[in-house]
Amino acid sequence: MTTTLSPANAERLKEAFLRCRDMEGSLREQLEAYAAEGREIFPAYGEAVDRLVARLNENGGGENAPRPGEVMPPFLLPDETGRLVSLKSLLDRGPVAVMFYRGHWCPYCRLNVWAVIQAHDRIRALGAQTVAIMPETQAYAAIFKSEANAPFPVLTDLDNGYALSLNLAIWLGAEIKRLLSYHDMASFHGNDGWVLPIPATFVVGRDGLVKARFVDPDFRKRMEIDDLIAALKSASEEA
Repeated sequence: MTTTLSPANAERLKEAFLRCRDMEGSLREQLEAYAAEGREIFPAYGEAVDRLVARLNENGGGENAPRPGEVMPPFLLPDETGRLVSLKSLLDRGPVAVMFYRGHWCPYCRLNVWAVIQAHDRIRALGAQTVAIMPETQAYAAIFKSEANAPFPVLTDLDNGYALSLNLAIWLGAEIKRLLSYHDMASFHGNDGWVLPIPATFVVGRDGLVKARFVDPDFRKRMEIDDLIAALKSASEEA
């Protein structure tokens, strides 16, 4: 089994991403379709991810992140232009979906953000908003925002400081590092630690309390859009 991604297979993955992004169906169905194609194209990576997820689950990865009813710890982070954005400033305008992404290079994150953007009008109609947080430098946060045409802030959590405070930061391990070596993570992150956040979504009410969360060490799974909308609607009605 090959442990390196050939240029031809890298191109096949790009084509699979576009096919899954544009397919009819729920976000879960799009993610599952991409995971299946990815496993066929680059099986060594799929199997390594299975082992990583098993290790994280054994260690309770993400379990200690803020739960519904608990206070969402505050943040003050720079957006893609360098402007500082606080959780409080967002909550002053309504409930917020705080979403953690792995990076601009991650196809699962790009499928996730694309689906959220498609629901943006429904989110805004509830008086709610979204914010993305990722461990990449502002230059790559800007790429992520621009490529997705995201109508919400993309914040840089350099060195995963905020993710660490929420018990979301994980080390990918030597095997994943080797398989993803074609990505220049040191440039993306400004360090060579190979630490990423567990992708997660927290719906935070105007009172600063977590109303709903989705935290799964398996980055191939994300909060369904209908669940996100329902949680934001409930939080809006409480305000």
